[in-house]
Amino acid sequence: MPISQDIKVAVDAIVFGYEKNELFVLLVRQKLGVLKNTWCLPGGFVLNEETLTEAVTRELHEETGITVNYMEQLYTFGDDINRDQRFRVISVAYFALIEPSKMILTTQTATDAESAQWFPIHELPELGFDHKKIIHTAFERLQSKLTYQPIGFDLLDDEFLFSDLENLYATILEKPLDRRNFRKKILSFGIIDETNKIAPSKSGRPARFFRFNKQKYLDLSTAGFFFEIKFA
Repeated sequence: MPISQDIKVAVDAIVFGYEKNELFVLLVRQKLGVLKNTWCLPGGFVLNEETLTEAVTRELHEETGITVNYMEQLYTFGDDINRDQRFRVISVAYFALIEPSKMILTTQTATDAESAQWFPIHELPELGFDHKKIIHTAFERLQSKLTYQPIGFDLLDDEFLFSDLENLYATILEKPLDRRNFRKKILSFGIIDETNKIAPSKSGRPARFFRFNKQKYLDLSTAGFFFEIKFA
């Protein structure tokens, strides 16, 4: 049976960054075409010789200048055959996390992105295509995974205060924490190490910095350890 098909494949990257108790999303402004000057997710079409992962990594670097610590495939968007007004496009979306020290952006002139900018998750501009829906889907996935996988550490600096970790969870999950129980639970996992570095403090007990021990987490996971944070 002859196949009549004219469908293009694209990739989009939803990159979350976290700084000063606020979650951000990375967007690029279109330089050309019918959506010129419109904010969209970083992304573009997959080249014939590329894998999907190679394509999204390339597009993200070309349009924003960054690389990420954590990336996973989110969902394939294509049920709406008119999601791109130019032609039929199926987009494979990936979501990624980046630590604050790597939030500096650059855009290569050869791309169709005019500029890149971070926006607070709840203060997004008008977006092109169905990218608002894509971001909403990624945010829900982030909130869910935060409770059963320690991906939140990818949003923090290598060394962090425990209060930084508490604030990150409260911010992303959008609910208050029982700080005492949260601290007890996290420390019981044995996957963060207390350092000798102490934060300057004008009053109260000095706070020490911690580091996420990724290797220990991987070793524990291999042995059957399950990370889980429950909230009432």
